[in-house]
Amino acid sequence: YNHRELRASLARPYPFRTESDCEVILALYREWGTDFLDELNGIFAFVLYDADCDRYVVARDHLGIVPLYTGHDEDGNLYVASEMKALVPVCRSVREFPAGHVLDSEVGEPRPYYRRPWRDHVAVEGAPAEPAMIREALEGAVRRQLMSDVPYGVLLSGGLDSSIIAATAKHFAARRIEDGGRSEAWWPQLHSFAIGLEGAPDLRAARDAAEHIGTVHHEFHFTVQEGIDALSDVIHHLETYDVTTVRAATPMYLMARRIRAMGIKMVLSGEGADEIFGGYLYFHRAPDPRSFHEETLRKLDRLHLYDCLRANKAMAAWGIEARVPFLDREFLDVAMGIDPAAKMAGPGRMEKHVLREAFADALPASIAWRQKEQFSDGVGYGWIDSLRVHAEEQVSERELAGARYRFPYNTPTTKEAYFYRSLFAEHFPLDSCAECVPGGPSVACSTPEALAWDASLAAVTDPSGRAVRGVHVSAY
Repeated sequence: YNHRELRASLARPYPFRTESDCEVILALYREWGTDFLDELNGIFAFVLYDADCDRYVVARDHLGIVPLYTGHDEDGNLYVASEMKALVPVCRSVREFPAGHVLDSEVGEPRPYYRRPWRDHVAVEGAPAEPAMIREALEGAVRRQLMSDVPYGVLLSGGLDSSIIAATAKHFAARRIEDGGRSEAWWPQLHSFAIGLEGAPDLRAARDAAEHIGTVHHEFHFTVQEGIDALSDVIHHLETYDVTTVRAATPMYLMARRIRAMGIKMVLSGEGADEIFGGYLYFHRAPDPRSFHEETLRKLDRLHLYDCLRANKAMAAWGIEARVPFLDREFLDVAMGIDPAAKMAGPGRMEKHVLREAFADALPASIAWRQKEQFSDGVGYGWIDSLRVHAEEQVSERELAGARYRFPYNTPTTKEAYFYRSLFAEHFPLDSCAECVPGGPSVACSTPEALAWDASLAAVTDPSGRAVRGVHVSAY
């Protein structure tokens, strides 16, 4: 997103042949070697080959928003692909390339290039936490990410995060970002999209948000049977069997098909805010600011395994690019650099309070102060219940009892998890593919480490946000 600034920063002239944002990588490599990666503010995964010295470089963006995998064949040859499925036919083993890392053939092993001072709680303890600085930084991120030469829109679930992105995008949509706003945008009307079962909580909230913001809103419906019929394709495209991810990705995948049919090729989405600001309901149980901050770091580190994977692959399955302004590098430096104590919920203080304050005047009060809903819950509670019923019909008690023998890694403990794992194994038979998917107990998207905050969380087996819906301001 900052390729123009990077072009201007070059010390030596470079014979650019295109206006592509990617071409600047070649010029930066020529000037700085691999040290330029920390200057890129964008989402990417690439392989660069230098024929002059028979050297290759593999790199992935700061949080792994764009997927990247490596594999080796029986002769030890290295393969690189953005999808696991491309490697399965030729490789004996597959692994995910780590986020924020670079592999230089002259070095031999991936090394991290993305390091930030805000990872240390001491560095952020007591730091300023003004809502105005949050708003200014996010407006900058959205503006950067609206740079596009294709028709675009916004995903609008009616929750806080997507509504903030939509409202901010609407503010900039009328003018072209590429020329500094000097000319009218090619697509000045901002389109928004939502999906759910009939009567889903998200749909009414999305309509209210769209009316307030002024987007051209499109509401899509799906049936439980349509979702169930799509599960195998969803798992094939997402390359995961994580329960919460599959639940949420299925309606998103169905929505992407409809969006692409309208000619939209890029969307802005609200992933990342819950990880940065502690928006999941279990964060109410964080015992102190340090624990809260450390959990946000764990969530960010693993985001490429869950929500980023879902948003990228569910959209990419239909040729749509998903951009995530909350995970913009410059915005992250601001949002993760504030005092964690200012992010914590408590009596009279909802989760993500500082973010809500920053954008309260841009949204209806019913949206700005709406309780957190996980996407798989918000599209309609009947969706999750129906998935459980379907899994009960597909998986026998005997199969579940023997799960540890069929699936010794990440052994499924519910019939729903077993069903997804079985579909995954049909598409990805290598054990190393299964090992690319994370495991461990989780409640409402928590990490396993956070379950130690409250003994009652450890007894919950459902990963849905509904499992802890009593954990809210009313619970204090």
